[in-house]
Amino acid sequence: MFLDDEEWKAKFQNFQAEAWRLERLPEYRVPQETEEFARFLAGERPAVTYDDDWQRLIRSHTASGRAMGRVHIVTRPLSDYLRFAFQYYAYSVKAGEDVRVLDVTDRENPLPDFQDFWIFDHSTVVLMHFDAEGRPVSRELYEGDPEPFRQAQRIAMAESVPLSEYLKGTASETI
Repeated sequence: MFLDDEEWKAKFQNFQAEAWRLERLPEYRVPQETEEFARFLAGERPAVTYDDDWQRLIRSHTASGRAMGRVHIVTRPLSDYLRFAFQYYAYSVKAGEDVRVLDVTDRENPLPDFQDFWIFDHSTVVLMHFDAEGRPVSRELYEGDPEPFRQAQRIAMAESVPLSEYLKGTASETI
């Protein structure tokens, strides 16, 4: 079943314990980031603030005891988009999201067969579909066994490092 915008938004409002994402693309071309990304490429700092809608959502959930997190699988050199996204991620971390990086530059990817997905409360999986350029195509409610996605989350968390640690280790080549 493909989720429309209202069903998708409801996933973020109604989860009880955790919302977690696996990201694997080096670039996402989402319309709401187009202008900010162009400014970043022109050398400007992002205009995002600690008080945008996403940050407020994270703070609200974490204040109520719910967790939000993600792991982004990357290879170096980082794409321009990832350097841009990592600046945004820093605000999400300040808001309470556990953002981590799994760098597979010099090692085998432990999750080669997984596409981007969100998992809510360790039971509801939403597959994220993108075209070859990283533009969103659809969101699909996965109706099979969520256990492989729970296992992917465990592996990603065990094999990744917090964003701040990753940035310290790659500061000269990251941002």
